[in-house]
Amino acid sequence: MSLSPEKATELKQIIHEQLNKMDVHGKIREVLAETLRDEFGNESHHFSEEDLMKALRRRGIVDDVMKELQFLGDDHSREFTSTPKPATHFIDKQPQTLKKTNIDPSRRYLHLQVLAGKAFLEHLQEAEPLPGQVCSTFTLHLHFRNQRFRSKPVPCACEPDFQDGFLLELHKDSLGDGSRMADATTLLSICDPVQIVLIKMDTSGETTLVASHFVEWRSVLGIDRGVTSLAVELHGIGAECKVSVGMLNVKLELYPYLQQTLSPEIVKTQLTLERQKTAEKERLFLVYAKQWWREYLQIRPSHSSRLVKIFAQDENWVNRPVCCYVRPLRAGRLLDTPRQAARFVNVLGYEKAAVVGGGGKQEQWCTMLAFLSRNKGDCEDHCNLLCSLLLGFGLDAYVCVGTKGRGVAHTWVMTCGTDGAITFWESLTGQRYVHKPIKPDDPPLVEQPKPLYPYRTIGCVFNHQRFLANCQPSDSVDVCVFDLHDESRWKPMSEEAIRSVCSPGSTTSLPPFPPLCSSLIDAATESNDIELQLRVLVSEHRKDLGLTTFWEDQLSYLLSPALAAYEIERTTGLSAGNEEFQDAIRRAVPDGHTFKGFPIHFVHRNARRAFATCLRSPFCEEIIGCRGDQMRLAVRVRVFTYPESACAVWIMFACKYRSVS
Repeated sequence: MSLSPEKATELKQIIHEQLNKMDVHGKIREVLAETLRDEFGNESHHFSEEDLMKALRRRGIVDDVMKELQFLGDDHSREFTSTPKPATHFIDKQPQTLKKTNIDPSRRYLHLQVLAGKAFLEHLQEAEPLPGQVCSTFTLHLHFRNQRFRSKPVPCACEPDFQDGFLLELHKDSLGDGSRMADATTLLSICDPVQIVLIKMDTSGETTLVASHFVEWRSVLGIDRGVTSLAVELHGIGAECKVSVGMLNVKLELYPYLQQTLSPEIVKTQLTLERQKTAEKERLFLVYAKQWWREYLQIRPSHSSRLVKIFAQDENWVNRPVCCYVRPLRAGRLLDTPRQAARFVNVLGYEKAAVVGGGGKQEQWCTMLAFLSRNKGDCEDHCNLLCSLLLGFGLDAYVCVGTKGRGVAHTWVMTCGTDGAITFWESLTGQRYVHKPIKPDDPPLVEQPKPLYPYRTIGCVFNHQRFLANCQPSDSVDVCVFDLHDESRWKPMSEEAIRSVCSPGSTTSLPPFPPLCSSLIDAATESNDIELQLRVLVSEHRKDLGLTTFWEDQLSYLLSPALAAYEIERTTGLSAGNEEFQDAIRRAVPDGHTFKGFPIHFVHRNARRAFATCLRSPFCEEIIGCRGDQMRLAVRVRVFTYPESACAVWIMFACKYRSVS
């Protein structure tokens, strides 16, 4: 173990202060005098250091000191290291009891333990799973100040056995104070809550967002020795936000605890003042937004029918300005290009917000942690993430709100080039479209561009700093001019007003976005597993048809370049490698034989579900049920992994047989 001289001095000072606080020196003098008197009387005797340590251990003084000095764990050991834990980190599996961890002794931590779950009444009748039995599971996802954690999955039950601990760094935002231990005043000023998201995964691998909750942790600052327990009540999502889904028993503990705690009244006053300040900011923004909207309607009464969306509800039905849902997000080394970012967003699952009963679509814009933890979401969730990633790559990106074919409400992303070029990005497919407006005043003989994009009308555009409503005579995308600095075409909101409620650090806005985490999926292993499952399913299907199945491994292998080329084309828009694939197939298929291939793409890894989808295609069904002389079948699966364990799964079925005239 090696510590820098500065940290060693600081560590010695911490220990010295703790020993003084416990009056260890006085206790040692008392033990020494008592031992000399009781054990040796008035006889002269050499009293060694070892004899003194034995006497101190017998009276429990050594144990008391070690308990006071240890930062965490049940044993009397503590590990200091000279390498500080990075502020951005993702912990996938957390041991049930934390005994050793890579901590910086000069920084302060919050240890959050989830001890148990109770009253998840929806699972009251579920029997306890047998060992090895596949069952639905609960997983907790946490985010705090650029740190992400995930609990181990536990079986769904009325009292799920959550037993996990998470060590959260408490640090300042400013770089100069990054390695200095935060004091009580600094901690009180950290208004970021701990967001907890509960995800349920069923036996088929489908995920459901059960609850999303923000925990206010600063009550621990007003408690002696910095330890407190909370009963966190989780509520449902969307329309069920008033319904309790269960309780979590949570223990909060500061490491090391504050020498001088704040009074509970000070903590309570600070939280009250923040709530009042937030409420006032929200009130002022709402007053401004109403006035802005009245001015917008005065330009043209028909504006009332345009899709100008200023507010949106999150998963807890909290109304927030839409600009809060977008923020520049850097992917580190997980994504290299904007187009790769578009592909990543595309392969995240698409699912509309659930509606209980009829009445059409329920709109729900998820917070970023809820969207990423669930690994799927609605169109707006995809657009907010894509726009944030494009902003992180330095592009001038906006979310567009409008309609597509048949007047269906839709959102997509737009980037504005420095040369004035406008590009539309479809978040659900990853496709890009260059916008060239039609000029209705041109003579009839002038050839007009033919739009390839599916968008029909546009009401407004926004990002984390700007909100602009379309005030051109027509809201048709085809004729729209995207000069966002022309206030005769686009009515802007005050950037200062947006900043007051949406800027990072504002108590009104959503907390900072969580960092993206790398994939936990082994692409080669997963590809092989799905391929083996599909072979079994095809063989069983052909057996039901009264057909035998012969696989050709070499032909299956030759399909790999085609699948790689398809993914490259989806990511970059460029076609590459197709010539080599076709040449290899020509060599592998003898004269007089016929080759048929069917590629298909999925964003899930359920082999049975994928096979059922493939059979709905007449062309694929024809290949799988093929009859013929010297008929051989082939199947190849290629899984391409992206951050957040998102996957693009390409499957290709093929057959070759001797043609009979």
